[in-house]
Amino acid sequence: MGPLSARLLMQRGRPKSDRLGKIRCLDLAGLSLLSEHLDPKLLCRLTRLRELDLSNNQLETLPPNLGLSHLRVLRCANNQLSDVTALCQFPELEELSLEGNPFLTVSDNLKASFLLPKLRKINGKDASVTCSQVESLNRELSSRVTAHWKKFLATLGPEEEAKKFQADFVRSAVRDVCYGPESLREFTQWRVRMISEQLVASGGAQVCEADDPEKPPEVAPASKPRARAVGLKRPEDVPLNPSSTKRVCVTPSAPVEDSPVGPDGSQPALQMEPLHFLQCHSRNNSPQDLKTQLWACAFEPAWEEGHAGATSQTVATCGGEAVCVIDCQTGIVLHKYKAPGEEFFSVAWTTLTVVTQAGHKKRWSVLAAAGLRGLVRLLHVRAGFCCGVIRAHKKAIATLCFSPTHETHLFTASYDKRIILWDIGVPNHDYEFQASQLLTLDSSSIPLRLCPVASCPDTYLLAGCEGGCCCWDVRLNQPPKRRGCEVEFIFSEASGRRVDGLAFVNEDVVASKGSSLGTICLWSWSQTWAGRGSQSSVAVVVLARLQWSPTKLAYFSLSTCIDKGLVLCGDEEGSVWIYDISHIMKQPLPLLAAPQAPTQILKWPQPRACGQTVTKTMVNMVVANAAFTYLTALTDSNIVAIWRRC
Repeated sequence: MGPLSARLLMQRGRPKSDRLGKIRCLDLAGLSLLSEHLDPKLLCRLTRLRELDLSNNQLETLPPNLGLSHLRVLRCANNQLSDVTALCQFPELEELSLEGNPFLTVSDNLKASFLLPKLRKINGKDASVTCSQVESLNRELSSRVTAHWKKFLATLGPEEEAKKFQADFVRSAVRDVCYGPESLREFTQWRVRMISEQLVASGGAQVCEADDPEKPPEVAPASKPRARAVGLKRPEDVPLNPSSTKRVCVTPSAPVEDSPVGPDGSQPALQMEPLHFLQCHSRNNSPQDLKTQLWACAFEPAWEEGHAGATSQTVATCGGEAVCVIDCQTGIVLHKYKAPGEEFFSVAWTTLTVVTQAGHKKRWSVLAAAGLRGLVRLLHVRAGFCCGVIRAHKKAIATLCFSPTHETHLFTASYDKRIILWDIGVPNHDYEFQASQLLTLDSSSIPLRLCPVASCPDTYLLAGCEGGCCCWDVRLNQPPKRRGCEVEFIFSEASGRRVDGLAFVNEDVVASKGSSLGTICLWSWSQTWAGRGSQSSVAVVVLARLQWSPTKLAYFSLSTCIDKGLVLCGDEEGSVWIYDISHIMKQPLPLLAAPQAPTQILKWPQPRACGQTVTKTMVNMVVANAAFTYLTALTDSNIVAIWRRC
């Protein structure tokens, strides 16, 4: 397609007219337009244009000064846009579509909301929540820039040149003023620069803060039975669509009760405080929904690879028909994906290196989500769309996990009693995945938790199953491609009992739960494997037992914080049990037979909603980021609880 002509505009414009000045709607979609084809001298003659469709072209930028100041609706989906700052030329814009632009991120959505004061819809969704997020970030960033200004002035000498110190201040503010998740850093740095320049231009006057954000709706407490949905059949496919990031905040009514009962009787070093209580998985965004069960969460891998102390504060959660990505510091729901008719049970992250059409390499965080319908959805979180769907199983997927050594290798475990290893590949130039099946592992019972063996993840895979704990050989250079369980691990308490919690604490020590009531078992992989010989079943070498809730209910999944030597698990009362087991791993054998008490118990804070108190709930899963600065707990009552280390 060459440059636009007046004749083409009149052909594709509405209403039909021989004058460009009378056209109100213009469809330029699917013409393979490049940015240079948008001629401002021609387009500025569309003085009454209200709606413009530029979807499905090859636009990399929007030229400035197009002269369309009265535009109300702009569609730019499925292009190659990488910047949105040119949108400021459309001050009357009310509806905007940017979906399918792989180089745009959530930061660009926030920029668009900031630049377009009359925006009502973005990507087909209500823009009010995004605008509220922008207001909240603006308020906090303005406060921090102002504080930085005062601190900066205190360091200046009397003979500093005004122009030089003003430029130095802007640079230092952009460098040092930080707030929010790494995924929003582009937006926050952009706003910090603008706020700093405004502050300098005003001679240090207080930066105006954003208006108060919209008050969150209240919720009503409700009781509910515990039930884990099981996929008995796969319904017809329903496409995955991004949803509004509406959330409900619930405030705690009382201080949190810490219960330090460590083995030495001392006060634990960990001090946690509740930070956010969110209802971001509500069906139909209803604040009355306290019934949706939340099942799994995982922190995004840190982006600063190889950087000492790098950690993430972005967590993915799943439950009901939604997957949410949340910033733990601010409580902002960065993304929400809905799949009507789905019930999500598991999420897992990986980071891929993708080569763009221009030959540039980019790192993508990809989130895999799966559940009732046996489908794996691969979500490009920063760009905000689903890149691919794997029809993995004919029954529900209970859990999934990526290989720690091969970023494209994904294990899926299903109620069909099979575990499949997939290579999801790297997205092509159209940002589509082409997955291939590498291995099929048969199980005698439903696999519930997957755990590659820490010391040899390319060789063996552990799984906690309804019938016990099993191990498979997953070496790809060995035949056959379909294999049965190689070893079953026996716990002395009872053989064949459900194992619904499984994780490595370090390269050797495994934490497992479910084989006996009221305890979590710590056992040695190396010592157990050394005693196997040629047997198909072997008793685990127990290192210690941890005291836990005596409940008979199942599916409370444990997790570990390897860098800190911690084991975490929720219970049926809403409490979070924390075990610091570093001292246990250092103790010589034999260990005490009595179960070790938890280092700390975080009691359910009993948040208030609709004037009433949510007195108890079930915590299905607890995870912490690598630095243990944030802890996220998922409940049976549609509440995501986020704790912060003091």
